[in-house]
Amino acid sequence: MRIPEAAKASHMNQKIENFIIVGVTREGKKFRPSDWSDRLCGVMSAFGADHRMTYSPYVRPGCTLKGDKTVLVDARLYDVEPLAYKFMVNFANDNNLQIEWVGDAPL
Repeated sequence: MRIPEAAKASHMNQKIENFIIVGVTREGKKFRPSDWSDRLCGVMSAFGADHRMTYSPYVRPGCTLKGDKTVLVDARLYDVEPLAYKFMVNFANDNNLQIEWVGDAPL
């Protein structure tokens, strides 16, 4: 598994990248509960002017072609709130989840 600069460098010189948290552990087991991606994205959601909850444009749920739940994290989140970006990286690492690093082009 490739560990990019975002995961191993100090905050002063780290390279910030988009990444996808995949709901499968590094050992290949499906992550539970089944709604984990919605819950995690809910942490970053907010109520809009229409009084409806909406996901952040920087953190949103998705899925793989195999049907595994995912969370897409846009690198621009770091510009808005560095601690939220680090929270997402730490969530994946703390839960031993697969991370796909996808560079710095907007997701």
